[in-house]
Amino acid sequence: MVDAKTYTGGCLCGHIRFEAKGLAVNPHTCSCEMCRRHTGALTAAWVEFPSKAVSWTGPGGAPSVYRSSKVSSRAFCAMCGSTLGAIDDAPTVALLVGSFDEPDDAELVPKGHSFRSGQPKWWTVEISQR
Repeated sequence: MVDAKTYTGGCLCGHIRFEAKGLAVNPHTCSCEMCRRHTGALTAAWVEFPSKAVSWTGPGGAPSVYRSSKVSSRAFCAMCGSTLGAIDDAPTVALLVGSFDEPDDAELVPKGHSFRSGQPKWWTVEISQR
């Protein structure tokens, strides 16, 4: 049996760290208003894992959360303010690709883009065919 792949990452100050094990699901970018406001970026790059596959390993434990909708809370570090992702009721944890230690991993490369209508007309998002 092959061991499940382990991805690691965390916030800017290192207070919040995570490990995500197994298959990275639904890597995509999003330009909806909520993602733009959560990240301060015009587009956010996300990848999802089942909640049970994500563990919070840094000295700060689990991130702070803000309930952003009826089905999800946005996760962030209370020390440095870094955005880390969203903890959904689904149970899914969607992590921002920029918070991974190795964001160029092939399984993390976005395969699609959500809410193109939310991006400014001058902003272009290209999805790799990798």
